Amino acid sequence: MMGYYILIGAIALVSWLVSARLKSKFKHYSRVHLQNGMSGAEIAQKMLDDHGIRDVKVISTPGMLTDHYNPKNKTVNLSEGVYNQRNAASAAVAAHEVGHAVQHAQAYEWLTMRSKLVPVVSVTSGMSTWVVFGGLALGAAAGVGLGYWIAVAGLVMMAFATLFSLVTLPVEYDASKRALIWLKQKNVVTQQEYAGSEDALKWAARTYLVAAIGSIATLLYWALQVFGGRD
Repeated sequence: MMGYYILIGAIALVSWLVSARLKSKFKHYSRVHLQNGMSGAEIAQKMLDDHGIRDVKVISTPGMLTDHYNPKNKTVNLSEGVYNQRNAASAAVAAHEVGHAVQHAQAYEWLTMRSKLVPVVSVTSGMSTWVVFGGLALGAAAGVGLGYWIAVAGLVMMAFATLFSLVTLPVEYDASKRALIWLKQKNVVTQQEYAGSEDALKWAARTYLVAAIGSIATLLYWALQVFGGRD
């Protein structure tokens, strides 16, 4: 178990460092005010209009960096700061979230796959580690029947969460790509503002990359515990 705690600690540290850097970047680019004077909400609505999407609403949601697109009720949810602010950071976030709405409208395959995984992961992710640990306690590493199969079931649960993390990567990178292309092609931002938006989205994407790496590492660790002790 000591190795597991070291692994989790290392992942948590890297995740914290990337998250702190992301917040620092957004704070910095929040001071780069847009020359066009548009708020995040206005940018989001314009991008929706430019893509011919009429059935998605742009709404404000509490918190910081709580921005997301909800495919169930077709809403672009922008945090209070992004919704009202008129800077490079808010432009980047607003356009990124609309990027997900565009993916949804165009049936982007990776978003469709992620949506299908959501109900499975929401049930299994919280219990997977405990199921694996329970199987090991029952003798999975020694090849004892019941414990082994319980541990394998836990690994399968964990694998779904890992798959979800991996599928999330192309979804997030593609949304940022769509956002940046639109911001540039429509001249919504100046060259300086664009550079800030691009940098902010790069750091946002890195948080998902760290999460995916952490998920893979955790799955491999437990797989070695289950299969490594068997003859």
